[in-house]
Amino acid sequence: MQRWQQGEQLLSAALAYQPYPILFATISGAHLYGFPSPDSDYDLRGVHILPVSEVVGLNLGRETIEVSQVWEGLQLDLVTHDIKKFFSLLLKKNGYVLEQLYSPLVVHTTPEHEELTAIAKHCITRHHSHHYLGFAQTQWGLFAKDNPRRVKPLLYVYRVLLTGIHLMQTGIVEANLVQLNEKFKLPYIPDLIAQKLAGKEKSFLEDTNMAFYLSEYHRLRRELEEASQVSLLPESPSGKDALNDLLVRLRLASN
Repeated sequence: MQRWQQGEQLLSAALAYQPYPILFATISGAHLYGFPSPDSDYDLRGVHILPVSEVVGLNLGRETIEVSQVWEGLQLDLVTHDIKKFFSLLLKKNGYVLEQLYSPLVVHTTPEHEELTAIAKHCITRHHSHHYLGFAQTQWGLFAKDNPRRVKPLLYVYRVLLTGIHLMQTGIVEANLVQLNEKFKLPYIPDLIAQKLAGKEKSFLEDTNMAFYLSEYHRLRRELEEASQVSLLPESPSGKDALNDLLVRLRLASN
């Protein structure tokens, strides 16, 4: 895996608040999705490794670490989970952790990160479609209730639906809307992205053709539901034993 070009600086800023070894760290959020505004936050996501003494003792370590700070004038938000929590989430229909794991914007990596990306392929099931259907519904609700309406939640609606359809069809996690639209070729996506790139994080939609956007939302939902029904992805994950083996090795090595 190649490091993201700004990875070293971001990691250095974040490590000042991270007391445990890091398995991997990647960039998520709007930068991953392909439509960051000039003032978008940097969302840094990753996995840390608690030592055995902070897992089996009475003084338990921090399962999740969240830090927000300003770095060179930009907001940096760091969230890491301990390996046990992250691996447990991989065994559920959780698209967030898949996108974090497979983000191409790699800030920090290890050989075990590479191993984990291989194992996680066996954790992807057709039921991950429920994550993307639910996420899209939430974002559509945010978009519909705003007045004036914002570009960001609308882009999220289409991004998650296309990510879900692509995942059901290929088994590959792709969270970047620009890359996704090279396949789906929705003619309105480039203009929406351009509005988001040119404006502020809370910029408003220039065209509020609600009937059209609602029609597309329902069409893509149906396409995701149908893709899930015919998907060749398995019903349940098969990577639990391999995840357990990696977890034990990482935990013992952290002492």
